[in-house]
Amino acid sequence: MKSIILAAAFSLVASTAFAASCKVEAGTKKLVGAAMTSFMTKCETDAKAACDKDSTAKKLAGAAKDSHMKKCLSDAVGS
Repeated sequence: MKSIILAAAFSLVASTAFAASCKVEAGTKKLVGAAMTSFMTKCETDAKAACDKDSTAKKLAGAAKDSHMKKCLSDAVGS
C-alpha cells in the first residue's frame, strides 16, 4: 500500500516538474545562440532522467515504456 501511495506521489511531482516546457522556458528567458543550445541540452537531459525515473516507478517495460517516454519527453521539451 505504501508503494502505491509513494508511486502516486512521485508521479504527481514528476508531472509538475516540467509544467512549463523547455522551449517555453527558453523563450521566457529570451535565450539565443549558444546559451539556448546549452539550456535546451541540459533541460532535455533532465527531462529524460525524470521521465525514465517515472517509467521505472510505474514499472513500465517494452512498448508501454517507449510510449510513455515519447509522450513524457514531448511534454517536457515542448515539441
